[in-house]
Amino acid sequence: MQLDSPHALYVEGLQDLFSAENQIVKALPKLIKAATSEELKDAFDTHLDQSKEHIARLERICGDLDISPKGKHCRGMEGLLAQGAELTEVDADPDVMDAGLISSAQHIEHYEIAGYGTVRTYAQLLGFDDQSAVLQETLDEEEETDLLLTELAQTVNVAATRNEDESSTSRSFKAK
Repeated sequence: MQLDSPHALYVEGLQDLFSAENQIVKALPKLIKAATSEELKDAFDTHLDQSKEHIARLERICGDLDISPKGKHCRGMEGLLAQGAELTEVDADPDVMDAGLISSAQHIEHYEIAGYGTVRTYAQLLGFDDQSAVLQETLDEEEETDLLLTELAQTVNVAATRNEDESSTSRSFKAK
């Protein structure tokens, strides 16, 4: 693909997001399994359902443009998901694991927010008002997920810190 116009950037962005969302759908079950907090599991499960809907929306938009949503591999999402997968392989305190998973998920959300914001803006500039509205709906959902993860992090991070404080207290008693 030659990037010689805003339309070409728009198509490239849509294909990047399509790849990213498909990678997320494949990765989320592993994150759901690794999470210990029921609220976090529920948040990941909800985002899995949303990601499937996001894929369907991208397919509809690409169909309207008479282009394939395939053709690009999102290396950025691949890297973010690899970091999250590495986390699931380590032995960790449950609260610390959940805190790490939330951090990883928020990196992913921020990537999606940036991507959807960009393609929404291209759609607006190119006069694709219906597509812009659909992309804004997805962007709103991504931002809501990020806010939910922030709320969960406030609880989980406190629990993880409390566990660290208790652990360091018991280590200092053992040292004496």
